[in-house]
Amino acid sequence: MSNDTTLVLGATGKSGRRVAARLRLRGTPVRAASRSSRTPFDWSDPAGWDPALQGVAAVYVVPPAVPGPVHEFVRRAEAAGVRRLVLLSGRGADTWGDTTFGLDMRSAEDAVRGSALEWTVLRASNFAQNFDEDLFRAPLRAGELALPAGAVPEPFIDLEDVADVADAVLAEPGRHEGQVYELTGPRALTFAEAVDLISRASGQPITYKQISPAEYTEVLVDQGLSEDDAHHVAEMFVVMERGVIAGTTDDVAAVLGRPPRTFEEYVVRVAAAGTWQR
Repeated sequence: MSNDTTLVLGATGKSGRRVAARLRLRGTPVRAASRSSRTPFDWSDPAGWDPALQGVAAVYVVPPAVPGPVHEFVRRAEAAGVRRLVLLSGRGADTWGDTTFGLDMRSAEDAVRGSALEWTVLRASNFAQNFDEDLFRAPLRAGELALPAGAVPEPFIDLEDVADVADAVLAEPGRHEGQVYELTGPRALTFAEAVDLISRASGQPITYKQISPAEYTEVLVDQGLSEDDAHHVAEMFVVMERGVIAGTTDDVAAVLGRPPRTFEEYVVRVAAAGTWQR
């Protein structure tokens, strides 16, 4: 039978580890699952899914970067007696067309939304933490961030807000059933503006340079990404330039009862830790 345990997938990742920490602070039993955790979970190894799902009431789902596996996972979750699923998806997943990202996210959403379980989808904008925990950190520390992003702004969201929303949704069964939340920061800003704020807060001379998607793909491949992964990342910027996900929403406030954190708050917090210092 299911108990009150929440399975957190990607529990060592950017969002998963934050969600797991919040649930534990609530006193919620958490089963943290990743390829390197005590409870192993790998999207490419379905043999490990059933043990991870045993005795679980809810699952925080961080989907894989390929379409398909979430459908089988949801089927097994239903069979295991899971009651609720909270899926982390991408902002405006239904506006991305037949891009790799769009197909991946829509496949995961279709699996969750088509299930017999209580479900909630969290569609997050680009994370502010991409600037200090991901691909952007090394270029910023070197003094220049070059990306295929121009004048179209992006409403970056602080991962702390994403985790707060996920925590609230998981802790409030029934209230968020069947909801798709589009999570954004309070205002949109261009990558050039974001880099300028980082430069000012860190006291480091850092500039922004716009390059083409093809040039960025070459940069990523040189950094060690596969051609497919590099193209996947670059195509995200192509969609962003269409402006379809540039607007802000009130969904963070609707769930949490407060506005989302600003990008400036994120920058001041991270700069104080010396993250972008050379």
